[in-house]
Amino acid sequence: MTHGKKLRERIAGPGTTPLIGVYDMYSASIAAEHYDGMFVSGFGFAASYYGLPDIGFIAWPDMLAFVQRLRGAFPHHHLLVDIDDGYVDAEVACHVVEGLERIGASGVILEDQKRPRRCGHADGKQVLPLEEYLEKLEKVLATRQDLVVVARTDATDEHDILHRAERLAATDADVVLVDGVRSVAWIRRIREVVGDKPLLFNQIAGGKSPRLSLGELSDLGVDVAIYSTPCLFAAHEAMHSALAGLKAADGRLPEVDPTRGVGVRAATRLLERNIARHRPAPEGVGV
Repeated sequence: MTHGKKLRERIAGPGTTPLIGVYDMYSASIAAEHYDGMFVSGFGFAASYYGLPDIGFIAWPDMLAFVQRLRGAFPHHHLLVDIDDGYVDAEVACHVVEGLERIGASGVILEDQKRPRRCGHADGKQVLPLEEYLEKLEKVLATRQDLVVVARTDATDEHDILHRAERLAATDADVVLVDGVRSVAWIRRIREVVGDKPLLFNQIAGGKSPRLSLGELSDLGVDVAIYSTPCLFAAHEAMHSALAGLKAADGRLPEVDPTRGVGVRAATRLLERNIARHRPAPEGVGV
């Protein structure tokens, strides 16, 4: 069974499927212990790989190389990949989709933003003319073999949000995402206009959307939830705290708890699991 089909079947199952945003191989190693699905977040990748904000700096060969490393270490996990606007050009988008499917990605998200692009929860977003985006989307859909394709709109005008969501749902895209949804009421409105098409909801700490549990999202008819940055933001906070503590202790490292602490042994054990032949299928993970 292909990776795309596995993710499609997971989405079609009961409840809301969670996909956890990872930004490097170490964060993915930890996420894999808890969930069976990962989201390769543009925000996290731009931050970790370039040290830059998510406003269009990502080069597609870098993204392909990262996904290839992920699939090598995590042969059984779902991998949904953010490809932004397809790196501007439709031909490039199709080339990237072919490459990602070949190396084992489960799915991609293609947005309708125009340059300069923004994080989906930032102000100042602009969208392409709808027909221009639909033409790009149709080319991507014609290119993929069995890859899951999420059609995303970043529209902010209320009428345009509903109109675009309805038009995206009418395509052969597998899932629809309206990014930056501001309320439960709007989730319900979008759910209504997309009909039977699976719906994805993006949650990011400090973003514009409400904080909702998987149970609440399931009750609202949301099929997939992506968590863009929990690993990145947790690492930011933990590293800042650890280095502040190290400075306050005049450079003396803290004692490592032998049962629960993270030191060289715990980190090595975690990484040893990433040798593909040792990584078991994640049955029951994330339930």
